[in-house]
Amino acid sequence: MRNSALSLAQDSRVTPAAIGRAATLALYDELSLSPKPGLVTLIDCGSHDDMDAHAFMRSLFSLRRYFVQIAEAGFGVADFAVLERCGIAAEARMFAATGGVNTHRGAIFMLGLLCAAAGAALREQGGALRPAALRDALRRHWGDALARRSQRPSALPGGIAARRHGLRSASEEAALAFPVLFETALPALNDARARGLSPRLARLDTLFHIIAVLDDSNLAHRGGLAGLRDAQRAAQDYLDRGGVARPEGLLEAQAIADDFVRHRLSPGGAADTLAAACWIRRVCTGP
Repeated sequence: MRNSALSLAQDSRVTPAAIGRAATLALYDELSLSPKPGLVTLIDCGSHDDMDAHAFMRSLFSLRRYFVQIAEAGFGVADFAVLERCGIAAEARMFAATGGVNTHRGAIFMLGLLCAAAGAALREQGGALRPAALRDALRRHWGDALARRSQRPSALPGGIAARRHGLRSASEEAALAFPVLFETALPALNDARARGLSPRLARLDTLFHIIAVLDDSNLAHRGGLAGLRDAQRAAQDYLDRGGVARPEGLLEAQAIADDFVRHRLSPGGAADTLAAACWIRRVCTGP
């Protein structure tokens, strides 16, 4: 997949279709990044035995139309039930493409909601999209429905782990309009780019910022509460030592990645949040 250097912020032709296409590119931004702790990359499978980059690419291509459709639904300010149906259909296409492997369920939920919010903001404000407007649109149009959804018991492994350990679930994160995304991930990514880091290094730096603070139910499912806290400490310690900007930063990131694999840890929620931050950088004009 060719990674377009042109963001929607530089393009006056912002449309729901362009918003959806940016989501596909953002998922590739995340997949192509390495070294990532425990996560699938183009060159390794991380902590996973059942998926690789080929499965992620098949999944990604199966979702291209979904992100456009849900941005169009957001442009029409569709009911939350419509967004849910779009997401359920997208999950079915993902599983068909991967042979039943869950590669992008979290992204279907998170990036799908954000695309819908961008569609609504585009309808209300025109072509210049800003992060605050996306978050406001998400709260105003679907916040109540998301709050109700967050109270429903989840039968998914991540939801069960979040409930067992008293963590903030992905549904609760959405009901709060994604605080880790807007208050940690996006500022970290913007700051890293402002400091002159390359896109790759900025994304890696941002990933560690996310791991350090997110109640990642994927980590809790695989490693229990101790595994989650160990991962958070490792990420924060890495940042406290200077992170990826140091000459040895990449080697140390690889060592942390290897340690995650030894312990079978995979921060899938952090990966989704990184992709969402990359998507915002593509579609928005500023803070």
